[in-house]
Amino acid sequence: MTPATLAKIEADRTLLIRRLRELIDALDSRVPHLEREGEVSIADDAGALRAKALERIAQLEEERRE
Repeated sequence: MTPATLAKIEADRTLLIRRLRELIDALDSRVPHLEREGEVSIADDAGALRAKALERIAQLEEERRE
C-alpha cells in the first residue's frame, strides 16, 4: 500500500475509535428510569451495545499495533 493509503486507513481508524468512544460516553450518561415500561430492556440493549463498542475499539487498536 502507498503511504497515502496507509495514512487514510489510519485516519479512518482514528475517527471510528473517537466516534465509538462518543457512543460509549452517551450510553454511560443515560440514566435508566426503571419504573418506565420497557426501560429494563433498553438498559440491557445499551449495555450490550457498549460491550460491542468496547470490543471493536480493542480490535481497531490491535490493528493499529500490527
